[in-house]
Amino acid sequence: MIGPITRMRARVRARRLLVFLAALGPGVIAANAGNDAGGVATYASAGSQFVYRTLFLMVLVTIALIVVQEMSARLGAYTGEGLVSLIREQFSLRLGTFAVVSLLIANLALVISEFAGIGAALELFGISRYLTIPLAALGLWAVVIFASYRYAERVFLVLSVSFLAYPIALILGHPDWGKVATNSVWPHFLASHDFVLLAVALVGTTITPYMQLFQASAVADRGIGPDDYPRERLDTIGGCIFANLISVCIIIATAAAIGGSGPLGSADQAARALEPVVGAGAKTLFAAGLLGASALAAAVVPLSTAYALAEAVGVERSVSRRFAEAPLFLGLFTAQIVLGAAIALIPGNLIDLLINTQILNGLITPIILVFILVLANRRSLLGSAANSPRFRVIATIAVTAVAALALFVTVDAVLGWIGVTSG
Repeated sequence: MIGPITRMRARVRARRLLVFLAALGPGVIAANAGNDAGGVATYASAGSQFVYRTLFLMVLVTIALIVVQEMSARLGAYTGEGLVSLIREQFSLRLGTFAVVSLLIANLALVISEFAGIGAALELFGISRYLTIPLAALGLWAVVIFASYRYAERVFLVLSVSFLAYPIALILGHPDWGKVATNSVWPHFLASHDFVLLAVALVGTTITPYMQLFQASAVADRGIGPDDYPRERLDTIGGCIFANLISVCIIIATAAAIGGSGPLGSADQAARALEPVVGAGAKTLFAAGLLGASALAAAVVPLSTAYALAEAVGVERSVSRRFAEAPLFLGLFTAQIVLGAAIALIPGNLIDLLINTQILNGLITPIILVFILVLANRRSLLGSAANSPRFRVIATIAVTAVAALALFVTVDAVLGWIGVTSG
């Protein structure tokens, strides 16, 4: 028979699980949205090009992601405002405009790539993108326009379940766990141009500006305040860890299948690469993960842009509002969905588009991160919730490292324009 102590322990564990599940929301959605179509392509390319060598970098990136997302969530909870609204209030008009323009450049390319990812996922089964992309655009638009924030959040969380396809692929792939462990705890970096470019792409797809903007705005939209923040902090940290475990699974699974074979050329090639280790279900697994990832980000990216622009001009912004109550916010979301879906129907090399998009994000990200760091350091804004001296040092190191990688790519691009190769 089950004793009273055993029953009590079971009730305590069940209560803890319910508390954790109840806390799931903006943090999980924002972090998992980073594993979008571009993320899947970039992580798979990391495994196919450099096998397990990028795993130690992913450990560092995970720490940086937790730091950045936690600051974004804290700003949203303690001020009740999104990042762009805070930037508009705390900085000059010129700096605020610069931040918004940087966001628009990065996010427009992302929206296109997310719909391209949806089309590529279902093309693996022979379904034309000219059918799937318009239907997906209509469905995502309807969820946001006609539903409350709570309902839309549930849909986004369900889409996050699709990421479980990648741990399954990892388990079936039987990777070399010894090499996985050594590459995870000790750097095995290469002093090569291609490796550094891919490293920037990994940072760009893992720590993406729209994730921070969505996190803060969604926390404010959900009505999470200082008293609720401990749960939201759990949601944020848990979401970051879960999202990057999925990223690592993609790298390891691809490395086990075709590690060292070079960059990927198409979504079909990425799916077929897993066949030797996963079997006939490789295409289904890859397509499910790519579809869910792309659909989640295809909703979150334009929402983050709409939040940002609505905050910049100080008008109503909430998924729970009707079109008549928030015309600019919901109109911007609609315009991005239509434009992104339309451009995604143009034929092209998906993998190249997605990875280049992540490099662009790697360049834009430091700009947004600097604003977040300065805001989170200000006691005049957050009071006792501002960054502690120790946290400030950690956050500064994380932002500086991301900026250094971005600077490398910028210099490399300029040298390429003037005909000088960096090797």
